[in-house]
Amino acid sequence: MTPTISVIISSYNQNKTISEILSRLDYSDINIDEVIIADDGSDPSIELDSNDLKNRILDLSYLTHKDKGFRKCKILNEAIKKANFDYIIFLDGDCLPHSKFVKDHCALAERNFFVQGRRCFIQESQVQRLLDKKTTIPRLILSRKVNGLLKAIRLPRPKIKRNTSMYGLLGCNLAAWREDLLLVNGFDEDYEGWGREDSDLGARLYNLGLQRKIVYGRAVVYHLNHPENNRDNLQENDRKLNETIKSGKIRCANGIVKE
Repeated sequence: MTPTISVIISSYNQNKTISEILSRLDYSDINIDEVIIADDGSDPSIELDSNDLKNRILDLSYLTHKDKGFRKCKILNEAIKKANFDYIIFLDGDCLPHSKFVKDHCALAERNFFVQGRRCFIQESQVQRLLDKKTTIPRLILSRKVNGLLKAIRLPRPKIKRNTSMYGLLGCNLAAWREDLLLVNGFDEDYEGWGREDSDLGARLYNLGLQRKIVYGRAVVYHLNHPENNRDNLQENDRKLNETIKSGKIRCANGIVKE
């Protein structure tokens, strides 16, 4: 049975890409029950083109809060709490999905697993040209302006690995059952600044007893390369992640529920 679907798109000052992301989701191929945009305080707030979205998204929500630095975990927790459906697919605002992205994730959904898709990388010099419709992803692939080409192609059959590895845990292309996310209390809001918040969530899902399906050739996303985010807190975030792994903890204290 196909699960009911909530798609959560995290965003920060990526207003132009949001409509592009929404236009690339194939609403006729699979039932997307709702889309929630989780905005970490963009300035100005995202304005959605209602004409562009008409007849394509029946339930579209937009959540935001004040910009007080990197608080992606907080707004994502608000989105998880708001989500109404069984299975949550996460996508970042700097990643364009393949048209079969949601369909692929639905097909991969399985109890006692969460799913990790991969990403390839559109070279930074080509991002604006792509958003301005002056080129296309197939053209960029053919001209080798996409890095990680093996992750750029949707294959006739997916290659799936089942494991509990910490390697390659990414929130930009992730899917999990909502009830599992609630059991681990969502993202840990103690993480400040960029880095490791997604890995911490994955580690706690492992501690809950889940395995990961890491998938190649399906659920493809195209990352729009941009200057690196500030990584000043990465060392502290690494310490927090190692503590989660060593302790085996399942729930974070500062998550969806404040404990």
